[in-house]
Amino acid sequence: MADRYRELELERAGLLARSAQLRAELGEQATVMRTPLAVVDQVRAGAQWLRSHPEWPLGTLLVLLLLRPRRVVRWSVRLFWGWRMWRRAQPALRWIGARSPR
Repeated sequence: MADRYRELELERAGLLARSAQLRAELGEQATVMRTPLAVVDQVRAGAQWLRSHPEWPLGTLLVLLLLRPRRVVRWSVRLFWGWRMWRRAQPALRWIGARSPR
């Protein structure tokens, strides 16, 4: 019985060492993602700020509309067209995502 406990302790020690090694490797590999994730955090914080301060984008749009009305209308049509295409593509994208192997 003592031999079995010794074997289990050795196996446990090996597993703990392997786990520590894998954690260290994961930590090294995760440093590659630090910069892209920081950019995503900044974009997210900017979007939250815009949602909490809607007067700034609306004011900017109003100024652009007063200074360059033709350009604002042209870009509005383009953005609306792009948004419609995105909405139409959603079912196809969901279907492709559902069929992709994971």
